[in-house]
Amino acid sequence: MKKILNQLLPFIKNYKKHVILNVVFNILNALFTTLSFVALIPMLNVLFDKTNRVTKEPEWTGIGGLKDYGNDLLNYKVSSYLDNNNAQMALVIVIAIVIITFALKNLFGYLANQHVMYLKNGVLTDLRNDMYDNIINLPLSFYSKRQKGDVMARILGDIAEMQNSLFIVLELIVREPLNILFALGTMFYINWKLSIFVLVFIPTAGFIISRIGKRLKSQSLTAQQESGRLISTVEETLTGLKIVKSYNAESVFKNSFKNSANRLLKLSNSIGLKNNLAGPVSEILGITTIAILLWYGGKLVLIDQVIEGTTFIGFMLLAYGILTPAKAISKASYRVKNGMSAADRVFEILHHKNEMPDLPDAKELTSFNNEITINNISFKYENDLVLKNFSIKVPKGKTVALVGQSGSGKSTIANLLTRFYDVNNGNISIDGNNIKHVTKKSLRALMGLVTQDSILFNDTIKNNLLIGKEDATEEEIIDALKIANAWEFIQNLPKGIETNVGDAGNNFSGGQKQRLSIARAVLKNPPIMVLDEATSALDTESERLVQLALENMMKNRTSIVIAHRLSTIQNADEIIVMHKGEIAEQGKHNELIALDGIYKKLVDMQSFE
Repeated sequence: MKKILNQLLPFIKNYKKHVILNVVFNILNALFTTLSFVALIPMLNVLFDKTNRVTKEPEWTGIGGLKDYGNDLLNYKVSSYLDNNNAQMALVIVIAIVIITFALKNLFGYLANQHVMYLKNGVLTDLRNDMYDNIINLPLSFYSKRQKGDVMARILGDIAEMQNSLFIVLELIVREPLNILFALGTMFYINWKLSIFVLVFIPTAGFIISRIGKRLKSQSLTAQQESGRLISTVEETLTGLKIVKSYNAESVFKNSFKNSANRLLKLSNSIGLKNNLAGPVSEILGITTIAILLWYGGKLVLIDQVIEGTTFIGFMLLAYGILTPAKAISKASYRVKNGMSAADRVFEILHHKNEMPDLPDAKELTSFNNEITINNISFKYENDLVLKNFSIKVPKGKTVALVGQSGSGKSTIANLLTRFYDVNNGNISIDGNNIKHVTKKSLRALMGLVTQDSILFNDTIKNNLLIGKEDATEEEIIDALKIANAWEFIQNLPKGIETNVGDAGNNFSGGQKQRLSIARAVLKNPPIMVLDEATSALDTESERLVQLALENMMKNRTSIVIAHRLSTIQNADEIIVMHKGEIAEQGKHNELIALDGIYKKLVDMQSFE
């Protein structure tokens, strides 16, 4: 728990004003909670005619005698009304005191809750923002072994669990212990022997409850991991719904979801069973204590006569008043375990270090003037090398194409050039600057990336393009769409560029989505274009339109084209044929055809498709 609170402390410090005010109002709430019970004793004394008669108005002797002065002054006022046969007015006075103390108790409780709300919501929003920032900043390699649903569960479900469970400590850490301390202090003042029984109850209840909830944290962690798997199943189902339906695989995914949901049900029931035990256990222990108090206190009132019956009733109310905060603390101990396991999962993401940070002295690349050099690089995602001693140069203004069979390492070049991953050996440089020694932001600002998958966001066409250039004018957007051969279908839409593309751009065809992706890259207007199999998923007609758009875009730019369809790169300045991570052949189209090697075979195979 200490470790979690230490990690939360930097976030809490931003809201220290609310922490201070919450503590102040909780102290006042706890004080007036005790006073509200104590104020019932004068009312009971009036009702049962047990008021200690004071006939002389008390004198103020200083702050040290405040309690005696207040007590004597109240008895003096009440006595004067009782002596004048005006018991009703005496009763009004003591009832007014009861109402005022209860009103102040609730007012301070309300103010304390308001400030803990500001603190809790503020801290959790900051946590969520920082977590999202880190999710965005972490390299792609971080997500290669993780399910998206699990990450989503952490930023949504686990942070919500922290709000519902862990942050209850901030509400209870001051108020409930103070309620118990103030009540116990008053009870010891009234009768120390009776108070001993209450002191026995609190640690006994705490021990029993801690034994019951011993395994709760590990179960909560398992439940949260299962929740992540459940969300992943839903996310994968929605993403691949066409495949699920076309292969009649609904039953497979339904069973997978039901099995996960049933595992989560069992865990939730087990956790809930232990959570629900906290209240009854503390209630039974509390009523047992009250029963012992009634037996022993009744003896002191009726037999030993060392305490007034009205005072004993007030004492009993104080004792019972301790049960509420004691129950709240015992229930919180269960819920806190849920929150701790959620917090562990949140902070695992939040504190995960970026394995590809910018170097402290990283420079800003503001332009591209000469060439891209890939020098003797080797790279592996896990165990086997994907690229081996690979070297090429791409002069400014030239188009270099990478071709080869699937798994030959073509797309890996795009990932390394944009620094989604870092090379294991060798280096990549732009104008002689090792890209590891420049900021990733400035590096990527020089590049436009068009991938095989046309990634569009559920927003308007305009806002999807503005990702490339936030301050672009409408005229610039339309010009980019024209270059990408996309304006022809957009200008006929009722809302034009304000049309929503739908989830993942599904309101448009594959060719249309790809042309929008190209328009986004055109609008960015970078000096270097990286095209990662930009036409491989398209039909012949769409490919022709997209290829024309690509040719328009690549004019006067340096381009690295990763191609599956060789018809799209015949005019490249140089073609690199890759095989198992190494360069097998390189040259222009006609030169490679004349070699009658791998490239020629690839061309011949595609000519029959």
